[in-house]
Amino acid sequence: MTTGLIPGEQPPDPGPTGGLPQQRHDPAGRAADAGQAEHVERGSRDSVITARAAASFEPVGRSVASARSFVRDTLQGWGHADIVDDAVVLTSELVTNAVVHAGTVADVVCLRGEAGVRVEVSDHYPEREVPLQDAAIAMSGPEREGGRGLQLCAALAGRWGVEYTPTTKTVWFHLDLPERPVGTRSAGPVLPADLLPVADGRVRVAVIQIDRTGAVTSWNEDAEELFGHSAEEVTGKPLTDLAAWPHTPGTSTGIAEALRLSRWEGSYGIRSAGGRVTPVYASHLRVRDADGEPSTVCLLVRDHERAVLQTPARMPASDSAASGEGKSLDPFEVFIGSPAPDDLDGLLQRTVERARDMLDADAAFLLLATDDETELEVRASTGLPSARQRFARVPVEAGPGRYGSARMPAVHDDLEAVPGAVPLLNGTGMRSVVTVPLKVEGRLTGSLGVAAESPTRYSNEEALRLQFAADRIALAVESARLGELERLRRGSLSFLVEASDLLAGTLDRDQTLALMAQMTVPTLATWCAVYTIADQSSDPYLSYVLHEDEELIDGIKSLLSKIDPPDPVPTPGARVWSAPAETAHQAALRSSMRSLGLSGVPTHQVGSGIGPTLATAAAVGGETVVLPLVARNRVIGMLTLGKPTDDHFRQEILELAEDLSRRAALALDNARLYSERTAISQSLQRSLLPPGLPQIDGVEVDVIYRAAGEGNEVGGDFYDLFPITDDAYGFAIGDVCGTGPNAAAVTGLARHALRLLAREGLSGPAVLERLNSAILDEGARSRFLTLLYGEMRPQSDGSAELKVVCAGHPLPLRLRQDGTVEPAAEPQPLLGVIEDLELYEQTVTLDPGDVLLCVTDGVTERREGTRMLGDDGLAEVLTTCTGLTAGAVAARIMRAVERFASDAPSDDMAILAMRVPEPHTD
Repeated sequence: MTTGLIPGEQPPDPGPTGGLPQQRHDPAGRAADAGQAEHVERGSRDSVITARAAASFEPVGRSVASARSFVRDTLQGWGHADIVDDAVVLTSELVTNAVVHAGTVADVVCLRGEAGVRVEVSDHYPEREVPLQDAAIAMSGPEREGGRGLQLCAALAGRWGVEYTPTTKTVWFHLDLPERPVGTRSAGPVLPADLLPVADGRVRVAVIQIDRTGAVTSWNEDAEELFGHSAEEVTGKPLTDLAAWPHTPGTSTGIAEALRLSRWEGSYGIRSAGGRVTPVYASHLRVRDADGEPSTVCLLVRDHERAVLQTPARMPASDSAASGEGKSLDPFEVFIGSPAPDDLDGLLQRTVERARDMLDADAAFLLLATDDETELEVRASTGLPSARQRFARVPVEAGPGRYGSARMPAVHDDLEAVPGAVPLLNGTGMRSVVTVPLKVEGRLTGSLGVAAESPTRYSNEEALRLQFAADRIALAVESARLGELERLRRGSLSFLVEASDLLAGTLDRDQTLALMAQMTVPTLATWCAVYTIADQSSDPYLSYVLHEDEELIDGIKSLLSKIDPPDPVPTPGARVWSAPAETAHQAALRSSMRSLGLSGVPTHQVGSGIGPTLATAAAVGGETVVLPLVARNRVIGMLTLGKPTDDHFRQEILELAEDLSRRAALALDNARLYSERTAISQSLQRSLLPPGLPQIDGVEVDVIYRAAGEGNEVGGDFYDLFPITDDAYGFAIGDVCGTGPNAAAVTGLARHALRLLAREGLSGPAVLERLNSAILDEGARSRFLTLLYGEMRPQSDGSAELKVVCAGHPLPLRLRQDGTVEPAAEPQPLLGVIEDLELYEQTVTLDPGDVLLCVTDGVTERREGTRMLGDDGLAEVLTTCTGLTAGAVAARIMRAVERFASDAPSDDMAILAMRVPEPHTD
């Protein structure tokens, strides 16, 4: 036997040469521990072997992963988690050399001693030349594909060596266990009493043993005290009947799976006898008895006493872990580089670039999971058409067009053999791909993948390397993603607050539609179209289109008008609408063919249209989504958002658009209701106004009417002028107490009653007395009314005779040609107050050039602070109106009233001016 040594090392003690008992297995097979102690002469430190495990692996690629699992499980079962990583790395490289490069069976033996663990890997290569005694071991260069195992042993192992026999070559390495005080696994610093964990006066540790079926076989007294179940009640029952396990959404991981692990720590709940769930912290250890029967021992304490069982966190590497150049060996920084990007997009892009370089791939991509883990969204890629793929989403679970390998590492040797296995790579020319999940605390947060254009490029080795990198960056990616989400949510709240204020600031339908589009473009989408639905039986109508480039709006409008609108589905959320992109691409293709003369159309006829058509196709060629506008349980329209060619929406943007659509729908419906009610109100109000002023020979008449309040056309003031007989005309101007619809109702009653009663031939006093009775008959709806009513008869001499009754109304003023102004009637009681009225009429003759001015109290009571226009102020303005026509008189009075105060009028105003013109002289 010849042993190869590292220069400067002492020769190892003679070891076993192949006579060790071993078990032959299937390619992925493994052997269990052999529990008896063996006394083997291994030198002073390893003179006593306390445990041994061995397994053999066939010369196939997947045996490397099986060997890693065998060593990992063995060392974890022995409680040597501190050296597991180094042992797995070394075993992986040595077994790879045996089963891949040498092409022989690999025998792996794990030996536990008092001071460390020794792992031996043997191959059976038949044509190897046995080196001479004391010959140096030739190590291969680090760039070679194989032969790096000895270099790794030199770097990681405390001692190592190579042993030869005529039929085998054995490479062994020894890993020293960390020095710890006797009887302790780990220790913490001395702490003051007030900083120690809080526990009850007596700490109870429930000890439960579970058999291979998951049933309880042992239940101690502390378990009875903690949970209230006696041992007889629970023995033989599955632990799953008592455990309240916090299942991870979307995965099948549960307590049954945890009980099969070699070691596990964590929190869950136990249902007590009274049905109450007691939170506990548990430590599970998988063991087996002398007959090889496995079981699980569970130690449980109350969750607030977890410090009794919880394994202390491993301390960070000391400063001595840094290299001689002072560079950190933190795995995250080694993979990402230092300094790491401080933004999510930069971190993700750096990740895919490093992953591509690490596996010498042609492309790499990284997808992040949505909050419910049902979809993955492409966030970074390299070597792929990123503009087409960015923010594209695929479902997680298995099925056509789904990403079935998201939750576990997966290697696809040839995508042509399994089309659609990775939808992201469809049509990219990639053949082989390896994908690994990014997980944080057991929750799927993303997926990292690398791909190559050649098939069978990757194996489980690359998958494990990539998984190792993914595990190192998952927490940093999730932290950056949460930070980005927080910033987006804050921005979204500000956006929605501003949008709500803008939408609430208008009740105009057209302005609401414009605001909806302007708020989405370009903040949420590149272009937007709003469809409205008048009623349930109407088809959607394209009401508004907006694009961030105004020159493309007409083209998009024309394109959308040629395709059927989306279905008005009330289901909340955004749904993809593919019709615009498909139609745009077809139109662009036809235009291109015509421009090449392939359709028989002269090119000069289409040359001017090819540019806009292609531009429109590019503008709407990306993802298009439709959000329903639902208000008061009715679909009143659709909000359509679009992206340019090969672009996709982010999930957060769609959620924000959905919030905006709800607010916009309510604002649009409010505008619709306001418009409808305004139209009804205006129609009813117009019915209360006279249809028009009659033409009276020998008399000029003009009226100015202003109702107070926005949107009101009729208020409490009214006027009328109508024919009674061929030579007589009735006129009236009045003021109902109050304003608004209730006053307008009495206005309509008074105006129509006056016409009816006057045409019955009644005198002025009789007409007003009967109107008074009609107002009082309204009961609680009645309003008192001031009214000036008169009858006018033009005379043959050019004058006009008027008979007037002034019932509580401002007195009419008469303007003579010489500029004097005087009242033309006497005041009498108003209407709607007392039942028995005794009214009388007065006769006034208007000579040629005279003017009779009748106004409501909104004119005379016009105020500016403590000043009021009043009757005297009105008379003063009227004196300046000599020689003016009736229309000019009314206009001058209105201008004077408006200029008297700066505030808008708070009362209705009506002005009726009648003038007898002077005879014309040649």
